[in-house]
Amino acid sequence: MQASTVDPSEIAKFEAMAQDWWDPEGSLKPLHILNPCRLDYITAQIAAEFDRDLTQPRPFAGLRVVDIGCGGGLLCEPMARLGAEVLGVDPAQGNVAVAGMHAAQHGLEITYRAIAAEDLVAEGAQFDVVFGMEVIEHVADAQSFLDACGHLVRPGGLMLCSTLNRTPQSYLLAILGAEMVLRWLPRGTHEWSKFVTPDELSAMLGRAGLEVVDRKGFVFDKLSWRWGISERDLSVNYVATALRPCD
Repeated sequence: MQASTVDPSEIAKFEAMAQDWWDPEGSLKPLHILNPCRLDYITAQIAAEFDRDLTQPRPFAGLRVVDIGCGGGLLCEPMARLGAEVLGVDPAQGNVAVAGMHAAQHGLEITYRAIAAEDLVAEGAQFDVVFGMEVIEHVADAQSFLDACGHLVRPGGLMLCSTLNRTPQSYLLAILGAEMVLRWLPRGTHEWSKFVTPDELSAMLGRAGLEVVDRKGFVFDKLSWRWGISERDLSVNYVATALRPCD
């Protein structure tokens, strides 16, 4: 039986913020600002891999998507609108309750469950697309978490994983800046020692049976107050797409 990847202290942090998931000016404001950029990257990667036309209605119809650590459903809802069959899982019951209520209010059919990735593995579940966005820096053991996610990706499927690089820049911006100066996030939301470098992430994904096929940085522009995608700058926030080879 696989050990739990859940860190109870991290779950407590996000339980405390559960009611703020859909408040763009609340404690999760930075995620709301980042979300359009995340979605641009995610949808482009999925469309390219599965040959889907994003100009068509419901282009992701027929794809099964799971968001591990789904929070309040900020990624689940757009995926459902694009036609995917979506499962959101999060070990924080408060997050799942908020996500389910918000989806119902907007007429979206999304399944939410208060479980961890390894619980889905035990059920033998597999998906076309697995998200692990802004999660790996909050789990008990990064390799165990990615191992579980790797089992959930069907052969030929994708995993998309974003996190924070362990650099002086990430400490200055994500912890000193976002938590202590701007107070965009509650103090203690992140632990710099748990941040993961791109090469470390690629190696862990490889051990989980996944092949990294793309890496990009998410870069914040203070003038436009928007996030953009960078080919070169992975110094703070970044994302990777990994493919599970067909057997």
